[in-house]
Amino acid sequence: MAVDTAYDGESGHEKAAITRYDVVVLDRDLPGMSGDALCREILQSGAITRVIMLTASGAVEDRVAGLSLGADDYLAKPFAFAELVARVRALGRRSTPAAPPVLIAEDLELDPSSRNVTRSGRQIELTRKEFGVLEVLLSAGGSVVSSEELLERVWDENADPFTTTVRVTVMTLRKKLGDPGVIETVVGSGYRVPTAAGEKTEGSDTAAGSGPLRR
Repeated sequence: MAVDTAYDGESGHEKAAITRYDVVVLDRDLPGMSGDALCREILQSGAITRVIMLTASGAVEDRVAGLSLGADDYLAKPFAFAELVARVRALGRRSTPAAPPVLIAEDLELDPSSRNVTRSGRQIELTRKEFGVLEVLLSAGGSVVSSEELLERVWDENADPFTTTVRVTVMTLRKKLGDPGVIETVVGSGYRVPTAAGEKTEGSDTAAGSGPLRR
C-alpha cells in the first residue's frame, strides 16, 4: 500500500489536485482548509476516489454531517490503527465506479477522469477553473449556461454574483483553445459550446481565441 501524507488542508488540496488516489483518509480537524472543505473540493473536482473521514467527535450528528458531504466511511477517534487500515483496504477493494464519458465537440475532447483536454490531438493545459468551466459547457450539450450557473458550479454558491471572474476565465480559456472559436457568447444569457458543425444560436457571437470577449 503506497501512502502520501499531508499535514494541513492546503497541502492535501494540492496533492489531490495532481494525483488520483483510490482512498483518501481525511481528518475533519485539519489546520488551514478544513477537512469538510477539502472533502467538498475533492468530490466537486470529479475525482473518482473514496473518502474516509476522521474526527474527534463520535456524535451521531457529526457522523451524519461527514457522510452528507459525500464521504464513504467515518471513523471517530480514538480508534485502533488496524481498524483504519482494514477500512482503507475494504474501500480499495470496492469496484471502481464507471468513469464519466469523454466529452466531445467537433475536434475538442475533454476527459473528466484524466482531466485531459485536447484539440485536434493537441494537448491543452488548463487551470482547474478553466477545466471546470469547459466541462460544464460541454456537459450542457449545446445549451446555454449562464454566468451565474458557472459561478455556482465551478466556484462556490456564495461567490459574488457581480464579479468578473467568469468573464476573465472564459477569455483566457478561449485563448488557450485557439481558432476557430469554440465558446459562443449568447448576449444576455450566457455561454455555450455548439455540438454540431455550423450550429449557431440566434443572437450569439463566437469569439476566436485571440479576439475580443463579448457578453
